[in-house]
Amino acid sequence: MYETWEELENSIQNCNKCKLYKNRHSIVFGEGNKQADLMFIGEGPGADEDAQGIPFVGKAGQLMNKAFQGLGLKREEVYIANIVKCRPPSNRVPEEDEAIACLDYLRNQVLLIKPKIIVLLGSTALKNILGKEYGITASRGKWIEQKEILYMPTWHPAALLRDENKKIEFWKDLKEAIKRYEELKEEKINMEG
Repeated sequence: MYETWEELENSIQNCNKCKLYKNRHSIVFGEGNKQADLMFIGEGPGADEDAQGIPFVGKAGQLMNKAFQGLGLKREEVYIANIVKCRPPSNRVPEEDEAIACLDYLRNQVLLIKPKIIVLLGSTALKNILGKEYGITASRGKWIEQKEILYMPTWHPAALLRDENKKIEFWKDLKEAIKRYEELKEEKINMEG
């Protein structure tokens, strides 16, 4: 494990642990507040993310940004990352070996950030972080606590583009996560004051 962001970022620059490195334009490392209490983890970069090197900037990311705005959350106060740092071909789901090759980078990011709440966006994030026994349909909207971190699984924003009916549940789940995040901020202020 790397002790600093610089070491971690340098370690990934020339990563070739899985076949995804062969077609990447950019490593999409992650973005946001490196001391965030609230973190979002998605699946993997798409074409727009690969081109820009920034997570969630395509259509799904724009949808997530609108949700953030509607809930009064600034993107720069949270941290956003993905299970894999390189784009899977045709935006397919990362294969198990690809996810495994990348998970140590993500775990290291979580250790450096020390978030209190992690919103897991979609099945790939849920299964790779909490375990294969979890299913997104049964788990979404329910708090799961592990190792002093609260997890809120919900739909991936890309799923909302395919099925409008999921927007209400996604909104409800995000609202719940942000409510708890606001409570944590309030508790922190009260402890410091």
